[in-house]
This record gives sequence, C-alpha cells and structure tokens, in this order.
Amino acid sequence: MSDSHDDHSSGIKTPKQLIAAVVAGFIVPIIGIVLLVQYVSNADKVGDGSEALTPQAISARIKPVADEGFTFKDVNAIKVLQSGETVYKAACMACHAAGVAGSPKFGDTAAWSARIAQGYDTLVLHAVNGIRGMPAKGGNPDLDNIEVARAVAYMANQAGAKFKEPDAPAAAPAATPAADAAAPAPAPAAMAAPAAASAAPAEPVKLAADAGKKLYDSVCMACHTAGIAGAPKFGDKLAWAERIKQGPATLHEHAIKGYQGKAGMMPAKGGSSASDDEVKAAVDYMIAAAK
Repeated sequence: MSDSHDDHSSGIKTPKQLIAAVVAGFIVPIIGIVLLVQYVSNADKVGDGSEALTPQAISARIKPVADEGFTFKDVNAIKVLQSGETVYKAACMACHAAGVAGSPKFGDTAAWSARIAQGYDTLVLHAVNGIRGMPAKGGNPDLDNIEVARAVAYMANQAGAKFKEPDAPAAAPAATPAADAAAPAPAPAAMAAPAAASAAPAEPVKLAADAGKKLYDSVCMACHTAGIAGAPKFGDKLAWAERIKQGPATLHEHAIKGYQGKAGMMPAKGGSSASDDEVKAAVDYMIAAAK
C-alpha cells in the first residue's frame, strides 16, 4: 500500500525546484509568443509598416518642387521644345481637365467649337498672353511660345480641329569669318556713349498707390476669388492666418517664384509678366484684406 502512494507523488521536492517551475511557466510562453510574432512579421517594413521612409520616397520629397526656378538652369544649354501633349499634361490639364474657371474641358467639342471658329492664331495669342481668368502661358513663363502653340493645337484637335503643331524654327546661319572681318569697327565715340549711359544709375520705378489692387483685379482674382487650386480666398481671414504668420517676405517670394503647396500650385507671378514690385504690392493688398 505504501508503494502505491509513492507512485503518485510530485516531482517537485524542494523549494528551488518549485521556483524554477514557476519561472519556466512564465518565460517559456513569452518566448514562444515573441518567436511567433517575429515569424508572422518577417517581411522588411519601414516607417511603421509603410513605405514613407524608403529611399525612393525620401528622394521624391526632398527634390526641387517642379523645378520652378529654384534650381540652377544652364541658360546656354540648347532647349528641347516639348510636344503639345507634354505641355498640356504639365501646365494645362490642371484647369482644362475639369473646366476650372471657365476653361473649356479637354475633349469637349461643344465647349471648344466657338473657340476653334476664332482661328488658330487667335487661340495661340490668347494662350501666350493670357485672357480673362487664364494666366499667360498657363502660368509657366518658362514655356516657349512654340510649346504653347503646340499645346493649343493638341487640345483643339482633341475637340475636332485640324490644326498642325508648329515645328521648331530653323537655326539662324552662323556668320562667316569673312563677313565679320568686313564689318567696320565701331567708332570710339559711339562706344563711349552707351557706356556713359549705362553708368548713370536708373531711378527706381514708383508704383501707383493702387498698383496691388490693379494686379489683383487683372490676374490674381482668377484663383483667389473662388479659392481655385488651393488658393486662399480673398478676405478669408481663416485661410490667410497661417500664411500671414510666415511673414511678408516669404509670401512675396512664393508669389514671385511660384510655390507648390499641399492643396495646389501657385504659378510664378500668377502667370503674368508683372514686375516683382507689382507682385509684392498685390500680395500686400490681399494680406491687408485678410487682417
């Protein structure tokens, strides 16, 4: 009878064995859970499971914004003229894809028919110089007139026109050495006169008191009246508050050089050919209206 009692006795006979059993009971399940989690999430991930910190994503965030004049450009490099489709996608589709600010929608035959009837030259003139709410060259002053003309032909043709995209102009023939040698040298007096004229300091141009309002009425209101493309509405104190905190100098720079924000893009000088001082005056005018 005593032998059967010994068969059912516990294997833990000392306090040390009891402590070891208790510790093992906690540690072994924890180790198992950790190994299981590592096995399930074995895929390489960064940025809390997203790809926000991948080299490609970081490179995309820190590169110059649309190359809007903030990076160095070689002015001596030969410019390769873009096709009409390329220019449309880069500058025109922001408005024409959805018919923003009264612009004819891309491919809308009814909206384009009256404009096509005006003729190709008239449409190109309007696109290059701007008209009503449309900024000159679609807000990109770096575009060549031929590139703008190609974009006009591309859009109009999608709505039924038969315009031909213009070719690049032929390069002017280089002057021959013989012709250069035959050209008479300028007289010393004639050379001295321009030098003296350039030495005289130019007087600063004085802006009219309402210069800011005039530029706003003719250019800026196209976007800022209705808040198009993320532009803060004129007089909207809430929309302008965070921008005003940046200071006038920053707002002036964004308006002059152009700015790519989270909600939209501001073209350089609103797509106009206004002077820097006129743009600053327009910015100051809108800031004053939002205070």
